[in-house]
Amino acid sequence: MEQSSADVRPVRGPINRYFAFTAKRSITERWLLHLLLIVILFFAVSELLKFDDQFSQESPSAGGTLTEGIVGTPRFVNPVLAITRADQDMSALVYSGLMRLGADGELELDIARNITTTDAGRTYNVQLREDVYFHDGTQLTASDVAYTITLIQNPDLKSPLRGNWDGVLVEQLGEFELNIVLEEVYAPFIENLTVGILPRDNWDELPIEQLPFSQNNTQPVGTGPYTITDVTRNQSGLIDSYTLSAADTYRGTANISTIIFTFYTNEEELVDALKTGAVMSSAGVSAEALAQLDITESNLFTSPLPRTFALYINQNKSAALREASVREALQAAIDREALISDVLAGFGFAAETPVPPSYIETPTATTSELTDPLTKARGILTADDWFLNDDGRWQKEIGEDEFIELQIVLNTANTPLFGNTAEYVAEIWRTLGADVTVAQFEQADLVQAIIRPRDYQMLLFGADVGRQLDLYPFWHSSQKDDPGLNIAQYTNIDVDAQLESLRTATSSTERTTLLQQINTDITADTPAIFLFTPTFGYVLHESINAAIPPRLNTPSERFSTIESWHITSDRVWPIFQ
Repeated sequence: MEQSSADVRPVRGPINRYFAFTAKRSITERWLLHLLLIVILFFAVSELLKFDDQFSQESPSAGGTLTEGIVGTPRFVNPVLAITRADQDMSALVYSGLMRLGADGELELDIARNITTTDAGRTYNVQLREDVYFHDGTQLTASDVAYTITLIQNPDLKSPLRGNWDGVLVEQLGEFELNIVLEEVYAPFIENLTVGILPRDNWDELPIEQLPFSQNNTQPVGTGPYTITDVTRNQSGLIDSYTLSAADTYRGTANISTIIFTFYTNEEELVDALKTGAVMSSAGVSAEALAQLDITESNLFTSPLPRTFALYINQNKSAALREASVREALQAAIDREALISDVLAGFGFAAETPVPPSYIETPTATTSELTDPLTKARGILTADDWFLNDDGRWQKEIGEDEFIELQIVLNTANTPLFGNTAEYVAEIWRTLGADVTVAQFEQADLVQAIIRPRDYQMLLFGADVGRQLDLYPFWHSSQKDDPGLNIAQYTNIDVDAQLESLRTATSSTERTTLLQQINTDITADTPAIFLFTPTFGYVLHESINAAIPPRLNTPSERFSTIESWHITSDRVWPIFQ
């Protein structure tokens, strides 16, 4: 049956009904109803936005450009040859290794799919991922890994990493498997597996003497999260800047699309660039400069590095320093927190043991012990029959009419950090009543004329013990003569045994126990006066969301989690992430 037009009724929606309803009202009533509707809609939208903000989460999105400034010019963007900050930072982004530093500060697998140890820890069996490709499209294989290690070991190349790989044998077992065999068990060796891997095809046809001059060093090809897409040079041909783009790799694609590195000739230029916003970040700024920066739109990431600065004592060169009371008094006289504040502008951590603070739990001095360091030091000397002579200097009678005086020659490097630290300590000891002379040398002269022949009474020096805290080179008695690094010429049979056990221990509990005992025994003997651990400082613009791992071994390791960094983001409900 056909329906007549009279039976058809217009369909009215809520809006039509609202306006039909208001049309029958007076002008005043209509305006009041319109105002009420606006208020209801406003509160409804506001509540919806609050609900969305409460339940949605910020999700990183791809995009954005990070500009970073570095002092120095890159020469070896090559993990086998990199020495400078510029070289190491660039290499960390372009290359990747068998392992890398994870977000939790512990090593994790990278281009290796699996690593197991056999033969009581002497042999590392490495199985590689098969989805790793260099930026030029070539697949990475065990041949590339073996080539990189062999290159490091070549004495003609003079790689700064060569000492880490001495005596190591590489056995290629297949296209994606190899063994790395050590001469003896060495637990800290695993740190070396983070070195970036070179593409063999790009390098092996070059004679070894030509490798340092190859353009591959400045136009590198790796497997890392970023690839170099542009290079600018100045009139002298030196590199002014690098532009890196996020690469599509086995680890996915980094959120930040572009990173631009600009290279400066000195720190003053870099600081100006940070102040003006020409660069967004920098890790190459000294503690003094960081303290002077007033960058309201930036954040500062700080982390202790596994290095300890100390005053190493050569008791063979000073009768006064052979006295245990003197060494104890000199140590007690130093207020480390004040030193860090005055010399390092607060960018450091007080250290009283050979293990850097924060790496293991160590006892700290009580407040009462730090209230008056000089009074405590004087009491220690007086209790051991030292007395002040007419010149206000400490001396002690060691035989009939035979006296020794508290005289110290403190040697160190001719750099602002070492020089300022040495003078600060010397002034404290002069106030105490010691006759102190500071002698500074250029680095090469210090090593050749002072350190190697062990020709010093006291030496201000920094020891880099690494994330695995390998104290053996600095404290084992076998290392007390050149080329060993036991510059305090320390000898203790018990500590020797502990250091040897530490090198082979793989259990974290066992390692911690050994480190605590080593700390206790060495500090009891006072072969050195420990001062501080320097802080690594990284300035970043507030728009950069960077999850930087703890326990960095080197500043360039901050980039080990670069893929998760982001500048742009969206708000997304969890079910859609």
